Amino acid sequence: MKKYNNRIVDNELDVRLDTFKGILIVGPKWCGKTTTGMQKSKSIIRIQDPDKRQGYIETANIKPSLLLIGDNPRLIDEWQDIPSIWDAVRVACDDRDEKGLFILTGSTAVENKNIMHSGIGRITRLRMYPMSLYESSESNGLISLNALFADNKLNVDGIKSNLTIEKLIFSACRGGWPDTINNISNNVLMVAKDYLNNICEADISSIDAVSRNPVLARLILKSYARNISTLAKKTNILQDVKSNQTSVSMDTLDAYLNALERLFVIDDLQAWTPSIRSKSSIRASNKRQFVDPSIAVAALGVNPDYFLSDLKTFGFIFECLCIRDLKVYSQSLGGTMSYYRDKTGLEADAVLHLDNGQFALIEFKLGSFEIDMGAKNLISIKNLIIEYNLNNPKDKMREPDLLLIVTGGEMAYTRDDGVKIIPIGCLKN
Repeated sequence: MKKYNNRIVDNELDVRLDTFKGILIVGPKWCGKTTTGMQKSKSIIRIQDPDKRQGYIETANIKPSLLLIGDNPRLIDEWQDIPSIWDAVRVACDDRDEKGLFILTGSTAVENKNIMHSGIGRITRLRMYPMSLYESSESNGLISLNALFADNKLNVDGIKSNLTIEKLIFSACRGGWPDTINNISNNVLMVAKDYLNNICEADISSIDAVSRNPVLARLILKSYARNISTLAKKTNILQDVKSNQTSVSMDTLDAYLNALERLFVIDDLQAWTPSIRSKSSIRASNKRQFVDPSIAVAALGVNPDYFLSDLKTFGFIFECLCIRDLKVYSQSLGGTMSYYRDKTGLEADAVLHLDNGQFALIEFKLGSFEIDMGAKNLISIKNLIIEYNLNNPKDKMREPDLLLIVTGGEMAYTRDDGVKIIPIGCLKN
């Protein structure tokens, strides 16, 4: 039996099974949704099983509730291929008192027009990502994000990462796909390339039965990869694509990007727009990101050797990797991610908010050269908040609980100004 790598989301799934009647696990293909669901389920139906698929479809056309018969929790894999199952699950949840009845998995976001009811109050959504470095045992996990929020004076000095820059580059190029984690062969780098091919050749059209051009899909993804971890406007991406394929309109680009979002391939970071400065001076466009850095690497058509001689470009890929990991780590803490940048150039690469009100300002620096500048940015934003509070005593903002610089370096430490330097190879939830 294939080894199961424990996932941080496992505990959250347990909690939701004890709280809700239905759980929908969503996320990109190959990130491990089905395997994770199988650890908790007592029966399973795979909608895409080629031997049974047609029978499932015919049954759903007559009486979809028959597909729900089985021991609970019952796992329904890729349910979106038969949308009527959703309403059957919702009705079953209404009719029964038990919790943890159904686990649904899906690799595409389904449009509401395909279902009669959203499932609010019955079916909770649980987001899943490719594996973080801690889940793949590449981060030693000696520094807990939760512990840092619990004690912002936590002593991290001298804690070391085992990740060299070469290992970090390889991990980013390989990605967090579960089937690659325990495989030491260099062939694992082919997985992200195959993932990209499947997206362009099949999934981007099959998601809504709209025929789309694989060549155009690849060009859009390549442009997105060129602009990863930046605030590139869609007009810039359009011009980049047009340089290779002139007959592309903004409406067409929007349609392709919407499909890629629904496939959980691109996963942009939204802006944090607090009142510390005029809203007109704060950048509000999305920061371009992929759900996993390996997709960007595959779209660029490069390999680890390329980045060894171009660490500047890898810095953007590194930021994507860090954001993926922080999303995994913070989700279990009720966290959401955004970024801050204003027109003066003041920025925080990420802002991590917890649902208890705590938040961290974060910069990502691959090496030590730009740590001073990153720390200066974080301190400046904190000082803006302090100044705002002095001028608005009746409408005070919370000051940041943590100032973090996440690096690709070896050692963790706390600077004299209170900014903590944390190697990504030491982090866990």
